[in-house]
Amino acid sequence: MKNKDKSKIIIKTAAILIVTLEALICIVPFYLIVAASFMTESEIITRGFSFWPKELSMGAYELVFRVPKTIIQAYGVSTFVTAAGTALGLFFTTMMAYVLSRTTCRYRDKMSFFIYFTTLFSGGMIPGYIWTTEYLHLKDNIWVLILPLMLSSWNILLMRNFMKGIPEEIAEAATIDGAGEFQVFYKFYLPLSKAGLATIDLFIALMYWNNWYQAMLYINNEKLYPLQYLLYNMQTSMDGIKKAAAIANVPSYEMPTESFKMAMAVVATGPIVLLYPFVQKYFVKGLTVGAVKG
Repeated sequence: MKNKDKSKIIIKTAAILIVTLEALICIVPFYLIVAASFMTESEIITRGFSFWPKELSMGAYELVFRVPKTIIQAYGVSTFVTAAGTALGLFFTTMMAYVLSRTTCRYRDKMSFFIYFTTLFSGGMIPGYIWTTEYLHLKDNIWVLILPLMLSSWNILLMRNFMKGIPEEIAEAATIDGAGEFQVFYKFYLPLSKAGLATIDLFIALMYWNNWYQAMLYINNEKLYPLQYLLYNMQTSMDGIKKAAAIANVPSYEMPTESFKMAMAVVATGPIVLLYPFVQKYFVKGLTVGAVKG
């Protein structure tokens, strides 16, 4: 075997070992969260978090799903908000990115500047609250969880940079054949932007799924609580009960406070963890290509 071939094998083996180690570094904390969610509160207090619980307990999950109808309802709200928000956000983000990527757009540089400017300054929380509640009348409306977060300057600029890599000759040839701008966008640019679409899709979906702040500001109807905000309220209530028990000198060792936090993390992140493998290859490609284009 040649020295050159040996060097390639050594480098490849080292790369595999390094990637495996990095994967374990990412997986081990998540496994610890899952394991801790099945521990009893007394074991966590005495031993701390462990990879191998001495006694499996479903107390935390029983507490989370004590009112299954409420959890299922919150799951439904989060699923609808994530699906509708991702679809609308992806559609308008890609349309804006397409316009900014075309050299035929006369004001694309000025438009790009105005979009970038919003990353430096914002109108503020109070004007935004007044505008949303008094003028748009979206308080206690499920669309208040979708519309204000639909567009992101970062996503638009990232998608624009990705679309810049598509040759202009494709659009020119399609235009000569009689295609309109929307046909060029829909039939040519979108199919060639699958990696970028997957990247932006994941960003938008994660933002909607993890968002609870909008619900805290604008939602008072419990039927419209998304999953994250419902779990946040449950955790706040749990902490309040434990503090009250401590003040009254009532033992609270069996109240699954810490394991309850871990169970909430598992419940909240489960769907996203299952979704990620399907978009991983597109996500990596889209992120790297979109990041290096000028």
